[in-house]
Amino acid sequence: MPQLQIGLLVFPRVTQLDFTGPLQVFSSLPNATVHLVWKRIEPIGSDTALTFMPTVSFADCPQLDVICVPGGAGTDDMVNDTEVLDFLRTQSREARYVTSVCTGSLVLGAAGLLKGYKAATHWTAMEYLAPYGALPTKTRVCVDRNRVTGGGVTAGIDFALTLVSILADQPTAEAIQLRLEYNPAPPFNSGSPDTAPPELLERFKQRIAASRGYRADANARAATRLGVKV
Repeated sequence: MPQLQIGLLVFPRVTQLDFTGPLQVFSSLPNATVHLVWKRIEPIGSDTALTFMPTVSFADCPQLDVICVPGGAGTDDMVNDTEVLDFLRTQSREARYVTSVCTGSLVLGAAGLLKGYKAATHWTAMEYLAPYGALPTKTRVCVDRNRVTGGGVTAGIDFALTLVSILADQPTAEAIQLRLEYNPAPPFNSGSPDTAPPELLERFKQRIAASRGYRADANARAATRLGVKV
């Protein structure tokens, strides 16, 4: 198997599990070099107390076989960051797979990379995909040709294992799953708006109302600039 170059875009206010879950999976893939990519080599603050260091800058990044954009509050700024969008467009021309986790799909959309493709995202952001010409798909992992997108946060592990099964084979993905003891058994059944208690769902929606307004405005500006008609 030839050496694979896998790059995870990192940026301020990224949700760390969106990329550290896939990072752990991809790092177990034989013959793979995994990069954390940002504009510069500088400390990046996530949406938690975790700060981390990119491993390669945009300028020094090799051509990637897999480019992955994680999600988080920071994507609300990335959808209008021309340097980020240009980097993704350039890498996507020769990448074998163009991928995302959670709201990272909105950044792919803003770069014009999801037009005509099915795509998944976090349940709170599903409405923002269509203005980019994407076909919103409510699933943990969505595979449409060479676009592979994951749902919200924890779906990143499912996404990465699915992609490993495509890049290598199912036994390799299953061995990584076993090594990680990825055998989810959540203590509550509230991890989806379809199963969460209605009162909990309503409280959560009220809590994120302000941030949803910011996201709606950012994505509306990005979609208008892109000029996609749906």
